[in-house]
Amino acid sequence: MVEDNEIKTKVSPFAMRDGEIKVFDGKDGYVSMNQILQKINIGHINELHFKILELINEFEFLTSRQIFQLLEYYKFDVKDQDKLNKKLEQLLKNKIITRYYFTSADGNGVYRVYCMEKMGKYLLNSREIECKWQPSDNAKPVEMMKKKLAGNQLIIAYMRKVKTFKAYHLKPQLTAKRIGKTFKPITSIDFVVGKAEVSIAYEIVRRNQGWEEKLVERMLLWKDFYEAFVPGDAGFRSIPQLVFVCEDQKHMAEVFKVLFVNKALLPSIKFYYTTDLDQNEETLDKSLYEFVSDGTQFKINNVSAKFLG
Repeated sequence: MVEDNEIKTKVSPFAMRDGEIKVFDGKDGYVSMNQILQKINIGHINELHFKILELINEFEFLTSRQIFQLLEYYKFDVKDQDKLNKKLEQLLKNKIITRYYFTSADGNGVYRVYCMEKMGKYLLNSREIECKWQPSDNAKPVEMMKKKLAGNQLIIAYMRKVKTFKAYHLKPQLTAKRIGKTFKPITSIDFVVGKAEVSIAYEIVRRNQGWEEKLVERMLLWKDFYEAFVPGDAGFRSIPQLVFVCEDQKHMAEVFKVLFVNKALLPSIKFYYTTDLDQNEETLDKSLYEFVSDGTQFKINNVSAKFLG
């Protein structure tokens, strides 16, 4: 498998493209549970298949490369990407999982996105593994799927490269107390720095239609959450840092401009920014950025975050 730092693309695979749609790339037809059980009994579907299914259930949308990296992290012997792809095809043919790809006027995307199917939910439930998947989950629009994929890639990068990494939390539920609404960032991650625990929440931003207005609305919830925060809220021991995950460096400046112009910046909270491709670097201690003023204009500074080394 090509290592992250060997990837030469200058455009994130999880960036939005004009007129992009998702296309079903799974299997049609009917497969009975008896047929699947027979394949389990003779070993054609084994524990590795079940681990793949558990990962897709947990992370909701994954590329085959992300699945490979996760299996490696959890010490499963997958051999190589081709071997994994054969396992995924077996799960697809038996309608245990399904698959999509993205297409636009620029052509088809270079990867496939794997997600749950009904038979997969039945199999996990049979092992008393919680699966909240519903068929409507696969109807999510492109931008929501890409936000999840970008967030999952960030988690995987931190798991593999950051020594202080402790735990991740998918879609932690936060409450804007005064407004009376709950909201969920894609993820938050805990780090152990010396004897202290540091938590970072990640707001994934994509350039989908109307994203600027939606970001301003979202920041009202964040502002409420931060201003009313007390230790223990949403499981955070202390107030979490907020990082915006953007498509590219130009997008970071666009996000900052939206926040600044709409007075969505918080004086008591320093916001940081990163991009999808920054997570491909060999080390992540220089993957964060901030915007600082010299009195007349703002400029972007690379932040030295040694605890991410």
